[in-house]
Amino acid sequence: MAEKKSKRDSIGISMKGCQTNNGFVQNEDILEKDLDPGSPVDSPQDSRVGILGPEEPDLENVQPYAGMPKEVLFHFSRQARYRVPREVLFWLTVASVLGLIAATIAIIAISPKCLDWWQAGPMYQIYTRSFKDSDKDGNGDLKGIQDKLDYIKTLNIKTVWITSFYKSSLKDFRHGIEDFREIDPIFGTMKDFENLVAAIHDKGLKIIIDFIPNHTSDKHAWFQLSRNRTGKYADYYIWHNCSHENGITTPPNNWLSVYGNSSWHFDEVRNQCYFHQFTKEQPDLNFRNPDVQGEIKELIQFWLAKGVDGLSFETVKFLLEAKHLRDEAQVNKNQIPDTVTHYSELYHDFTTTQVGMHDIVRSFRQIMNQHSTEPGRYRFMGTEAFGDSVDSAMMYYGLPFIQEADFPFNDYLTGLDSPSGNGVFEIITSWMEHMPEGKWPNWMIGGPDKARLTSRLGKEYVSIMNMLVFTLPGTPITYYGEEIGMGNILAANINESYDIATLLSKSPMQWDNSSNAGFSEGSHSWLPTGTDYHTVNVDVQKTQPRSALTLYQELSLLRDSELLLSRGWFCYLRTDSHFVVYTREMDGIDRIFLMVLNFGESSQLNLKEIISNIPTKVRIRLSTNLANKGNEVDTQGVTVDKGEGLILEYSTKNLLHYQSDFRDRCFVSNRACYSSVLGILYSLC
Repeated sequence: MAEKKSKRDSIGISMKGCQTNNGFVQNEDILEKDLDPGSPVDSPQDSRVGILGPEEPDLENVQPYAGMPKEVLFHFSRQARYRVPREVLFWLTVASVLGLIAATIAIIAISPKCLDWWQAGPMYQIYTRSFKDSDKDGNGDLKGIQDKLDYIKTLNIKTVWITSFYKSSLKDFRHGIEDFREIDPIFGTMKDFENLVAAIHDKGLKIIIDFIPNHTSDKHAWFQLSRNRTGKYADYYIWHNCSHENGITTPPNNWLSVYGNSSWHFDEVRNQCYFHQFTKEQPDLNFRNPDVQGEIKELIQFWLAKGVDGLSFETVKFLLEAKHLRDEAQVNKNQIPDTVTHYSELYHDFTTTQVGMHDIVRSFRQIMNQHSTEPGRYRFMGTEAFGDSVDSAMMYYGLPFIQEADFPFNDYLTGLDSPSGNGVFEIITSWMEHMPEGKWPNWMIGGPDKARLTSRLGKEYVSIMNMLVFTLPGTPITYYGEEIGMGNILAANINESYDIATLLSKSPMQWDNSSNAGFSEGSHSWLPTGTDYHTVNVDVQKTQPRSALTLYQELSLLRDSELLLSRGWFCYLRTDSHFVVYTREMDGIDRIFLMVLNFGESSQLNLKEIISNIPTKVRIRLSTNLANKGNEVDTQGVTVDKGEGLILEYSTKNLLHYQSDFRDRCFVSNRACYSSVLGILYSLC
């Protein structure tokens, strides 16, 4: 009995009769069942593997099998034929992971900065009161804009820019704001605005709005409290003592309003004069008061919280005035001082662009940045550069390590009053040569306070100017109606206080040839429509294959689809009284777009004299005369009609920005190169 127990309790491996197990076995930790006393010890059915005690197992003749105990597994795992492949696989895995990490870092390091939404497509500026009337009262409104979003999408627009809609008086085109947190009733309600923002975002578009921080209406609650010297509001505006006798005011100095005459107005309630850079109904805020700056920042946050994607800050150069009250210098020193009443008759050294003004604008940028932390929700900031020199306008871009505006709005082309290749060339090169490195340009050919392009240059130049802004580097900005060639209206009797000079470009959008040009179903519109609305309207032009609207849509699509236009180099080649000639090209793309724009009479141009290695024949990718699209032209003699623009395309490996003859004439904002093999952009050109 003791002998049987010893056999049962012995810990060993019976190798005799051991067979290779090609299947699964029970866990070795499970106790073996007692042997049947009648069973033969050497029977194959009873062969089993135990665990040796102090003795090492004899594994010389054992082959690997499923379910091996760890002692057997370790015996084989130490053999070179198993160890080496295992180690090779391990180090290959490590190398692969490190390679992927290195490749990811390299791609990030060499990838150029992606274009943001305000760079990636055109902006469309809408004068709210004139776009579309939804409630038949003759005034355009927010619901009207929402109703026309599908049309805006057909233009391939990326950003909708809406002008002032705040509660305000009718003075100075609603720039005299009574309440920054309210929608003027003629435009709708705050709910209408919220619905519009949601609808714009649902369409995949962005929205920016005007913001006017320099002044308020004299009906604003702040001003009413200030004129009564109530608490902190007493210093919210710029007050100074002045004499007022027999109805005649003697101002503190000779400072003038933009609209002429003294910029000081006597207030009988406070018995002092307040300062206004625009109309007397628009008193200037005192931005040297920290409480005023705090109020404005809260208002910026209010509208950003409403979901707007950016703000256009108007009249910012007027934010500060000199603390002293010295007279500004006269342009004509011999002019009798009492006759100096027009704004242009003084140098405005003490009332514009004062030291500290840019610090205030940068503080606005900081607020915008605080609301830009959410991925994909960068908040755009633009500034008006009203009447500034190019050098002054460039200051709004900020400093190398201090961000300010994304760009100041470039309205210099809106001042072009006669068609001239030299005039266009000077405006383009002046901006590009002065712009800080790495900044982004923009181009406008119209605006609410400018005469419309058709009225300035003529109908034949509508398409060529649209071709210009869509093929220049930067963001093209379209004022509503420019895509169909709307012009100024004739002078009309308006029962509202407006500057007639800037009223004529604000006529209702011409949608069709029905009553009020489809702008309103009411009996009247706040301004008369253009007399040409029967032929110059959206409905007519969208069915015409050669219309200004059709070309606009083709230009917008071309810019969106071609890296040459959205990111490429710009090289100007020639300019004279007739022609503006320039190229768009990009490293890694063996094609060039050559733009030939004729602002003079019909002429012939020899492109071989400008680019020696240009092919004899090149293809017209797009023309303002859409019938010429796809044709080939002889580069030794290209005939270009008056007001015609051509986008020529040809293949070459000799890009102009590498050639010494053209190197000083080429510009790029965000340099990028294209890899046709990988289909990606990279920055190490």
